[in-house]
Amino acid sequence: MEDKIKKTVFEEAKKRGLFVEQEGEEDVEKVSGEPNLYKLSDKVVSFLNARIKDEYYAHYLYRAAANWCHDMNYKKAAAFFDADAIKELEHAQDIEKYMTDFNILPTFSKPEPNHKFDNLVDIIYKAYEFELYLMKAYNKDSASVLTEDLTTFDFLQKYREIQKESVIEFNDLINASNLINKNNKFEVLYFENTYF
Repeated sequence: MEDKIKKTVFEEAKKRGLFVEQEGEEDVEKVSGEPNLYKLSDKVVSFLNARIKDEYYAHYLYRAAANWCHDMNYKKAAAFFDADAIKELEHAQDIEKYMTDFNILPTFSKPEPNHKFDNLVDIIYKAYEFELYLMKAYNKDSASVLTEDLTTFDFLQKYREIQKESVIEFNDLINASNLINKNNKFEVLYFENTYF
């Protein structure tokens, strides 16, 4: 009885265009008695590996920024970049988990962190440039899978939102830094205490 109800619901959904049957979906193919597992496409695996590397790069960028701020005694900025470094590491780990959930082992080359900063405003500009790059990368990746892999498209939605917010946040810091004399240590300290 239950199978008959399922079949009727399925047929009605097909008639209304709510379900499009794909080739080979009538029955799940069996290989050695087990179903084939869903695989992420090579394109998706490639760009997810690239984004993992980028997220680790961002982690090291913010670790270096936090260390620089600690050394220069910018306590609020140091705490801000400490927190951002943790978030970036969590992003990388989240993408890795998404891949391993689909039986894909992430493979990415080690990022080459070599960060040097001239001043606090220099850090903000470098962070903004990288966050903007990453926003564009997530947008491009999402657009490339919109019609072929909605699962990955949906997964990337939170990263598009995160990147948009990061770009806005650093853009606001840049705008605020334009109100001060960047060579005046007192004004930079006031800026740090006000905006971080």
